[in-house]
Amino acid sequence: MLCLPIKTAAALFTLVLCWGCGTPPTVVTNNAPQAPTTGARGELQFKAPGDWISERPTSSMRVSQYQLPAAEGDAESASLVVYYFGQGQGGSVEANLQRWIGQMQTPDGKPSTNAKTENTNVNGLKVTLLDVSGTYTGSDMGGGGPSQSKSNYRMRAGVIDTPKGAYFIKLVGPEKTVARWDQTFQDFVKSAEFKG
Repeated sequence: MLCLPIKTAAALFTLVLCWGCGTPPTVVTNNAPQAPTTGARGELQFKAPGDWISERPTSSMRVSQYQLPAAEGDAESASLVVYYFGQGQGGSVEANLQRWIGQMQTPDGKPSTNAKTENTNVNGLKVTLLDVSGTYTGSDMGGGGPSQSKSNYRMRAGVIDTPKGAYFIKLVGPEKTVARWDQTFQDFVKSAEFKG
């Protein structure tokens, strides 16, 4: 049996613990000064508009989540979540696009055919965005919740590739409400910056 001095064992335990930890992205609200970068691996930072309602993430896979107030005439607000599963985790861009598209159906129950994708570059990061409408039949990504069936919904989703791995963004809500927040969603994505 290998016996190590207590200080050495504690130092090794701390090293292993820190090595296994990831640093979640910092979300900066209302253009406040950005938090300093921590750790050698870096972090993804965003600037969220002040009229989005920040919520406590409901799982460790969610690094931030927001409620976007309903547009006039809509009964429900929209939800935006940023996910990070770890380096190399969460699936390929194409697999996520197909899964998201499959969560939107036409009135006859078939996968939506109106999906639009866009590839862009934001502050040196490769970004793939999706815009699709229909009847939303998905559950929360990584949340394990029950499937839903909500007609006249729209999803804006995307994958941001960083040196630390992929981050996933998913905005879902009534079409009118998502349309109301579409420009701020795009601004949020364009504010993404990897610091490290």
